[in-house]
Parts: sequence; structure tokens; C-alpha cells
Amino acid sequence: MTTMTDAVTGETLPYTDVQLPGRRQGKVRDIYPLPGRAGAAPRLLIVATDRVSAFDVVLPTPIPGKGRLLTEISLRWFDFIRGLGLIGDHVLSDDPHDEPELTEQQRAMLKGRIMICRAAEVVPVEFVVRGYLAGSGWREYQQSGSVCGVALPAGLRNGDKLPEPIFTPTTKASSGHDEPLDFKQAAAIAGEEVVERLRSVSLAIYAAGAAYAGERGIILADTKFEFGNALDSDGRRTDEIILIDEVLTPDSSRYWPADRHEPGREQDNFDKQYIRNHLQKVVDNGQWHKTPPGPPLPAEVVANTLSRYVEVRDRLFGQGR
Repeated sequence: MTTMTDAVTGETLPYTDVQLPGRRQGKVRDIYPLPGRAGAAPRLLIVATDRVSAFDVVLPTPIPGKGRLLTEISLRWFDFIRGLGLIGDHVLSDDPHDEPELTEQQRAMLKGRIMICRAAEVVPVEFVVRGYLAGSGWREYQQSGSVCGVALPAGLRNGDKLPEPIFTPTTKASSGHDEPLDFKQAAAIAGEEVVERLRSVSLAIYAAGAAYAGERGIILADTKFEFGNALDSDGRRTDEIILIDEVLTPDSSRYWPADRHEPGREQDNFDKQYIRNHLQKVVDNGQWHKTPPGPPLPAEVVANTLSRYVEVRDRLFGQGR
């Protein structure tokens, strides 16, 4: 069980080196191809570190225990989504003892931070669903009255609930910023049939997740999903599309306390928006320009970020597995 105390005082893991070949480093996760098994499809070891990124820049200050919290939240949501019967996913195990290649020291370090996953060829579109108007969607709406080609009613405020959830895809950039797409642009990248199907899946997962969160006093304002074509035992792309990456975490979603929801202003939140708001003040003061390297985070911002992640975990799922 991860509590506020041990998340703050426990060991911080800003990066890993498990000494397996082929290591890749994302903004917050380290990814290792696992040794092949006869007749089995390729697998990945995905490690959630305590790194944090904002505005597509990895910050120099880690959030102690963040990787464990986000892994737990993601695994809980994967369990929930499996129960919906909509789509398969990439998670095989979260137990480091399932991999004999790891040492006992490595298993202790990685416990609670890993997903052992099926490898997949990533669909190069991020499937964003919005139930409320916020963030880049709010900014685009102010300029055009629409978001990613979806026309919205006039007179909406920042934080307003939309008449119905909308699909607002983006590019999946390997570096730099993701760019908004409309449906036709997304279909040109990934294929119309694929985008049509995954739009439906994304909207259905969002609706179920938002209802679950709402019963617990939390608004799931928006989120993003990623999908990929599973690989076969020869490492070739199959037609089976699965849900990959993290899912419905405070790093990939906006979570707001329902009892403090007040359209027309920036909402109180349980997610990474708190860090973005702090950094935006740094930008507005002329002390940073949203380019690497990022500025360090004050201790108060680190503690408050972690407390938000702990609270949303506890309110959604209780105090740990």
C-alpha cells in the first residue's frame, strides 16, 4: 500500500538502468525489451519513474513515489476497462518476480512501478476525449467556436460541461508538441476504419470512467488513450488492436473535485495541471520559455502535487492494493 507518508519519504527513482539491451527513455517511463520466449510474442518491461514533464519538457525535480501511484491507478483502470469487454490491452503482469532476468535488488526497486506488456506497433494518433471545456480545447474554442473541427454551442465558459463528450485527436509527436487534428486528418494518418472504431471505443471508455468517477465525487473532464497493433511471435504486426500505455491517470487526464466545480474559472484539480499552473507563472514572469532545461520545482509544489495524486487514488479506489 502506498500512503502519503511512504510516497514522500520513500526512495525516489528518477531513472533506471536494469542492464537489459535496447533501453528506451520516454519523458517519464523507461522501456526495456524483454528476452524472447519460444513461441511467445515479444514483451516489454515498462517502468514508471518519478520524473515529471510539463509543456513537453522533463523537469529536473522528480516527484517521490509518483511512479508507484500512477502505476497503481493505471492498473486499477485497466482492470475496470477489461470488465467493459470493449477491447484488449497490453498488460500481462505487474509482478517483477515473473522475470527471471531481474535480480532481487532490481525487483525490490521496481516493485509497484512496472507493467510487463505485450509489444505493439503504436497507432500514431492520440485519442483524446473531452467531456468538459478546458485547457487547449478552451483556447481553441475562444478563437473558432470549435475544438478539432467539432462545432460547439456559443457562450460556453471555461470549465463548462459539453452537451456530449467529443473526440478531439492529436498527433503523437516523438518530440515537441502534439498538434490537434480533426477526424479526417486522423483518418488520413491511421486509416478511417481504425479511427472510427477507436473513436467509439474511446468515447465508451470515457463514459464509463466518468460515471465511475462521478459516483465518487470526481469529474473526469478529459483524457487521452493510446492504442497499438499487437505483434505476433515473429515480431510482425497483427490486426489485433489493443489499449496501451497508461490509462486514466492524473498525468493523462484532468480530474476535478465535483463539489468545487465552478465554470468560468480555472478549476481546482487532482492532476498535473497544478504543475502547469505553477510553471505558467514562471513563464509569465519571464523566467522560463517552455524550452529545456526546465526550472526546478519548489518543495511545496512537489508535496502538493503528490497529495493530489494520493487523494484521487484514494477517492477512486481506496488506499492501495
